[in-house]
Amino acid sequence: MSLEGPKVVLTCGSARFSLQTMPVEDYPTLPAMPEARGTVPSGLFANAVNQAVTAAGRDDMLPVLTGVRVEIEGESIALLATDRFRLSTRELSWSPGTPDTTGAALVPAKVLADTAKSLTGGTEISIALADGGTGDGIIGFEGAATGGGVRRTTTRLLDGEFPKVRSLFPNEHLTTAAVDRAALVDSVRRVSLVAERNTAVQLSFSGGVLTLDAGSGDEAMASESIEARIDGDDITTGFNPQFLLDGLTAMEAPYVQLAFTTAAKPVVMTGLAEPDAEVDGDFRYLLMPRRLLS
Repeated sequence: MSLEGPKVVLTCGSARFSLQTMPVEDYPTLPAMPEARGTVPSGLFANAVNQAVTAAGRDDMLPVLTGVRVEIEGESIALLATDRFRLSTRELSWSPGTPDTTGAALVPAKVLADTAKSLTGGTEISIALADGGTGDGIIGFEGAATGGGVRRTTTRLLDGEFPKVRSLFPNEHLTTAAVDRAALVDSVRRVSLVAERNTAVQLSFSGGVLTLDAGSGDEAMASESIEARIDGDDITTGFNPQFLLDGLTAMEAPYVQLAFTTAAKPVVMTGLAEPDAEVDGDFRYLLMPRRLLS
């Protein structure tokens, strides 16, 4: 590669390319990295971001919902995302620069996901954020790139007020069901093959069995049952099958707990190591029900 006047010449073997250059002074000045606030294991951060962005919106008409809210409180980071129909929260520990570190930022979900994936070449990622998450409205990430070398990424934060979504999680549940996650994923995928566009897959919990139904009497229909450990009242509800699958596949635990208050209220999904184990509250996925066709 060589610079010859206003052109760059690239030569490889018998191939030769001459490319016109552009004025360097026209290139915008890159923003400076904000103050580093702490570090987090790169693999843990990439996994957490991948789970959190599951519920992020994709409608550019609602830009606030296309972001992930990053909340820093001492040694904890919380990632929240919602598209109005579902909500995901992921909590993880990190190493702050000072014990009283706090801050909040609304980061574009796609940028955050791509950045987290690209910085897994090393063991740690440094998160840089202006004091209190405000200031110049920029967040920065630094770490080893997957292809080698050091990568620094800065992105502007989204404007607007992220909805106060934590209150959507109910304090108590009348029905809980523990189900083998892989079996449920497979069942949802099968029965949803006959579900018409924008229709729900019905889930009925009764007598230690979860029955999934989709389709209508005039067209194709599908029904499948799997074992479930059910505590509380019998309940029948329905969900968008793709949104349901998104939440189930974002989890890593072998079992999933589905917790309900009523059929018309959202379900809260969390991971379980065993059917009778304590829930893993690091990742929670809340999903609104869909109206069932009569």
